[in-house]
Amino acid sequence: MNDQGRIAGDFSSPQTIEIIGITYRQLDYWTRTGLVVSTAQQAVGSGSRRRYSYNDLLELKLIKRLLDEGIALQRVREVFDYLRDELGEDVASADLVINGNQSLLVRTDEQILDALRQGQGALYLRMEGLVEEVDAAVRELPIEEASPTEASPTRTGISAAQTGS
Repeated sequence: MNDQGRIAGDFSSPQTIEIIGITYRQLDYWTRTGLVVSTAQQAVGSGSRRRYSYNDLLELKLIKRLLDEGIALQRVREVFDYLRDELGEDVASADLVINGNQSLLVRTDEQILDALRQGQGALYLRMEGLVEEVDAAVRELPIEEASPTEASPTRTGISAAQTGS
């Protein structure tokens, strides 16, 4: 883990699909349409493969959670535009409350209560919970053999020192 307590490394598409619990078609569509970017390595031309960073995994997990909660994909895109404008790349630095067409970032219990009081049907997403889910799924991945183009073999891009093994 890095100094923020998060797992470092990059992840292949098959690993990403397994970690997040989505299909390849979903991952490919969300990436091709710009909802998420494979920041560790973008596909450039035939035969190249995307690799996703840990922050990409957090974004993908949040997208899946929002869709699972019944939020339409177009609304998810709007939420992510808001998140990126407000937080930049660190989507896990604040919790999210969605109330109708309004998205709010909250950092304190008081802000959470104020946001939830504004209306019925508000959805509160605790980002720490998403981080924990992603971390647990990463730890459960099987060891992946390094391809000849990759550097030294690591467990899903995570060295033994980072996992405490």
